[in-house]
Amino acid sequence: MSDLFSVAGRTALVTGGTRGIGLMIARGLVEAGAKVYVSSRKPEACEAAAAELNQHGEAVALPADLSEEAEIARVAEELSAREQGLDILVNNAGATWGATLDEFPVSGWDKVMDLNLRSPFLLTQALLPLLRAAGTPDSPARIINVGSIDGLHVSPLPTYSYAASKAGLHHLTRVLAKELGPQHITVNAIAPGPFESKMMAATLAAVGDQIAASAPLRRIGRPDDMAGVAVYLASRAGSYVTGAVIPVDGGIGTTV
Repeated sequence: MSDLFSVAGRTALVTGGTRGIGLMIARGLVEAGAKVYVSSRKPEACEAAAAELNQHGEAVALPADLSEEAEIARVAEELSAREQGLDILVNNAGATWGATLDEFPVSGWDKVMDLNLRSPFLLTQALLPLLRAAGTPDSPARIINVGSIDGLHVSPLPTYSYAASKAGLHHLTRVLAKELGPQHITVNAIAPGPFESKMMAATLAAVGDQIAASAPLRRIGRPDDMAGVAVYLASRAGSYVTGAVIPVDGGIGTTV
């Protein structure tokens, strides 16, 4: 069983990997044996996260602003110079925006849609040669897209572009899974519910108790909950799973 859920010897890139859900996933992969590149916009945040993760395994800082096409190309070039293949790509970097329907700005729509949906597509496209090089019939390369339960149900919050981007990412996951499966690459999505993160901090501070009470499991997500599903999808245990969108939300998005 320890081998079934091991990712020892594999290489991963986790975008938005310096805090919140991204850091939870990065730590899970490191502790399961992977070498993990962590990426975010701020170099100092990448270095701090890598230093923390290196206490548990092997991590490398790879700062980049993935809202920029040139930065996506640079990440692909740097990884190609350092690695012969990429076993695991976690598309987690994202943003949200809240405003009433009458006042929701074009800038809030474009920023969120670009980072949450356009950037994962372009980064996946840029890294396909490395993913193809790593994947085999018995051990496919893995793409894990981080969506949201807000892409599965209707959130009470006025985050229109966020919900639309995550629903789009879920369906993009299925489209890519069909195309890339024959190339020995699986594509799955995780749809988190409420977890402690910077994005959720204000909401949890205001109504965290009510959110926890609304979940059938009566709590907010914990780091191990997120790490566990990511390691499952990235390990041999998940090698025959593709095109799936897995809610990790205590039942909020699937039963409420």
